Amino acid sequence: MPAKLAPDTFSFLKKLTRNNNREWFNDHKDLYTQSRENIIEFLEDLVMEMALFDEEQAKTDVKKALFRIYRDTRFSKDKSPYKTNFGASMGMGKGNQKAGYYLHIAPGKSFMAGGIYMPDAGVLKLIRKEISLYSDEFLTILNNPDFKKHFPELDQESKLVKVPQGFEKDDPMAEFLKLKNFIVVYDLKDEELLNVESVKNLAGIYKTMKPLNDFLNAALS
Repeated sequence: MPAKLAPDTFSFLKKLTRNNNREWFNDHKDLYTQSRENIIEFLEDLVMEMALFDEEQAKTDVKKALFRIYRDTRFSKDKSPYKTNFGASMGMGKGNQKAGYYLHIAPGKSFMAGGIYMPDAGVLKLIRKEISLYSDEFLTILNNPDFKKHFPELDQESKLVKVPQGFEKDDPMAEFLKLKNFIVVYDLKDEELLNVESVKNLAGIYKTMKPLNDFLNAALS
């Protein structure tokens, strides 16, 4: 049976949120260790399930995919030393020039994401060209009923005011060309993560993201 997230892992994150300091963390290091091992076991089963539709996931080293819990506070006003979530990037992350998948686990604030996040200018231009040239294919992916059920639209948080240079102002895909990220997000309820079928269920949602990832990666190949 696939591993499942333990309630104790959520409990640890809740306690850490209330006690985000080094003294408490060091006194409860065993809780962190147990929670991290639970997350790793869960991710190992998840990427194996995902590998059934995306063979690249079989190569994922989940220990490397899992972000450190220690925060970099050098340039932040918030000096809390620890993140109050577990995050894992299966091929997607800041500075990553390839579309992939992301999982964010935090009580009451968990979510799944896919696509390409904060690509550099060269990569961004290639993606925009692909969308402009192959608009029908792109829209077919976004309007697929199963895709749209989970992801009504691409994330709109980071967007230009005007159509970027090199593209016609009246391009039918103008609103998509303004985007700086090409990601979709699905918010998760705690019970969805704690469910015994969570590995299979989450993999199923990631499977609906794959056509978008394939389109974005084709622009870069």
